[in-house]
Amino acid sequence: MESSICTTAIEENSVSAYVLVELQVINPEAKARYSSVAGATVRSHGGEFIAGGEWEMLTGDAGLPVGIIIRFPDRQSAMNWYHSSEYQALVADRSTAMICRFRLLS
Repeated sequence: MESSICTTAIEENSVSAYVLVELQVINPEAKARYSSVAGATVRSHGGEFIAGGEWEMLTGDAGLPVGIIIRFPDRQSAMNWYHSSEYQALVADRSTAMICRFRLLS
């Protein structure tokens, strides 16, 4: 049963790509600078924020305490956003602002 649920979800979302972010803020001022610009770079590449907040662990080991899920129309749009010059210009503030992991699921 679980396998068929996963297969159905994959078929329904086969074109979308998701960037999953795990983070822990270490410098709120740098986080505010980063966030004030990062959202616009996501939207300029067709992305949208679909969830964000503290993770509620259902099972397993907790990672970083905060999560964000960003949906892009497709894998290439997500990669174009992440590697774009406008987003890469924010990496220094991101590194100062938070400990984070970015993952792509497509």
